[in-house]
Amino acid sequence: MAKRDDPESGGRGGRSDGRPGHPATDLRLRLAEAQRTLADGAGEEAAAQYARLLAEAERHELPDVQAQALLGLGDCALEAGELAAGHEHFERAERLLADAPLPARVPAVRGRAVSHYLAGELRYAVHLLESTLDALDRGGLHDPDALLLLYAGVIGPYMDMGAHARAAQAAEAALALAAREGDPALVARAHRAAARTLLAEGRTAEADASLARAAEIYQSLHLRTELANCHWMRGYLHAQNGELDRAEAALREAQAMLSARRAALYSSQVAVELADVLHRRGKSGEAAALLRDVLGDLSPERGAVHAAAAHRLLGIIAEAAQDTEAAEEHYVRALSLLERAGAAGDLADLCRLLGDLLRRTGRVEAALDAYRTGLGHRTAPGTTTLGPADRRLL
Repeated sequence: MAKRDDPESGGRGGRSDGRPGHPATDLRLRLAEAQRTLADGAGEEAAAQYARLLAEAERHELPDVQAQALLGLGDCALEAGELAAGHEHFERAERLLADAPLPARVPAVRGRAVSHYLAGELRYAVHLLESTLDALDRGGLHDPDALLLLYAGVIGPYMDMGAHARAAQAAEAALALAAREGDPALVARAHRAAARTLLAEGRTAEADASLARAAEIYQSLHLRTELANCHWMRGYLHAQNGELDRAEAALREAQAMLSARRAALYSSQVAVELADVLHRRGKSGEAAALLRDVLGDLSPERGAVHAAAAHRLLGIIAEAAQDTEAAEEHYVRALSLLERAGAAGDLADLCRLLGDLLRRTGRVEAALDAYRTGLGHRTAPGTTTLGPADRRLL
């Protein structure tokens, strides 16, 4: 095996391209370049850069650089909607960092949790994040970057599971850390994540202010995907607040940005929420066409909660068109997806819709079963993927 360069030598002789001669320094500079490439919206190019970096880091036996390259590959995979590949990259990064302090492993844990969350495995995502928070606390490892990543990451799964109090506590902790945090990207992430709990508490103006702050930071940092996700969240906020024209504009902007970046899964999820807004604006035909166009990109293992939301909305549209059979089929498919995911707010809303349909068609016992399934869950602004069902159907 070739002898590794002496880290004190600075790479004897230097390089003609102006880069440092030592492999570790060179690779770390190129990691920063790959991160900029991903931030600028070239996900495929960034993935290729990270793959080359990983191979070179393996050749030079630099496990910390390997781990960073794998984290980058994981982020690229999530953006492309390749959840299994993303999970594998994050898991490999975590294994490489097994001997490092826990805060150094947190980005990999958070990446794994996001891959489970996007796959509809809410409970396991929460388990990963909570157990890591507990381990940091037990070890007295109060690293602000690590804590902020974990608290911001757990808010969405908490809200989808109906754990509103825990989501609010996590948001409070994230915002407190953000007030002292130096990394602007982490500050923006905290504000974006906390906006959903603020909305659920009826603090709409504060939620909007948090999103405006996040968008401002993302714009200044040229983080295009994060900025698109911020527009997405603003569209969600406007939709939940009944401001449908503003919701449609924000969601269309988010979808255009994500589509341009080939962020397939995120783009499909935004399309479902946009379809809901279009339906609520009286454009049900356009909404149904949009749902049928993206539903093939969603599945129980890929965007399960939004797949259920798409079936829920197609059921509502079918019911309004007096197609009871199609409506029931969509509701039942949505129910199966939501029970697996454990999305409490959506599940309660769906059980009410299905129960009411069954009751109207004379199947009282089946209706009661549906109501019982949703019993104990409640919906509130910020807890459901889409806006409220049209009360005229009830």
